Amino acid sequence: MAEANTTAPKATVRKKQRRSVPAGQLHVQATFNNTIVTFTDKKGNVLTTSSAGASGFRGSKKGTAYASQIAAEKVADIAKNQFGASSVDVFIKGVGLGRDAAIRAMGAFNITVDSISDVTGIPHGGVRPRKARRA
Repeated sequence: MAEANTTAPKATVRKKQRRSVPAGQLHVQATFNNTIVTFTDKKGNVLTTSSAGASGFRGSKKGTAYASQIAAEKVADIAKNQFGASSVDVFIKGVGLGRDAAIRAMGAFNITVDSISDVTGIPHGGVRPRKARRA
């Protein structure tokens, strides 16, 4: 009786390539309830992200400037050490308290801010009006 080959071919495991991204983009979404900070390459591909909630803040503390600063420091640390980021273009969306704090956190990691753009959505046309009241 012939014995079947019980060992399956092993899948080749490729080592994750270390990318070098000297210049990237920092997207900051600052709402009243939370702040989300994302570091991307120039094309917009996400490399790392963090938020005030992921940094351990809960409830109303998530919307503070300090929570935003901690989240931005997390992202800046990974961007600097893993990807070698040295300059960023900042895109800010929202009206929260963490707008400025996230940008200031980049200075602590010697990451230069090339430009700051406000991409907050602006309503045009407004919402649909209510239907007419019946008489």
